[in-house]
Amino acid sequence: MSTRHVPAQIGDLPPIGRPANSALLEAGITTLVQVAAYRRRDLLAMHGVGPKAVSILAAALAEHGLAFTD
Repeated sequence: MSTRHVPAQIGDLPPIGRPANSALLEAGITTLVQVAAYRRRDLLAMHGVGPKAVSILAAALAEHGLAFTD
C-alpha cells in the first residue's frame, strides 16, 4: 500500500515518516497524549512503526512531560 496520501506530519506528532504516520492514523492516534496511552511494544507491533519512530516519539513525549504507558 502506498503512503503518498499520508501527510508527512499529523497533529502535534513529530515527523516520524509516512509509514509510521499511516499506522498511527489507522489506529486513530493523532496526538502525543494519545501516544502516551500506549506501550512501546504495542506501537512497535504496528506495521510501519519501527524503533526509530518510537525513539522519536519518546523524545517528543519527554519534551512535553509525557511518557509511554510502560
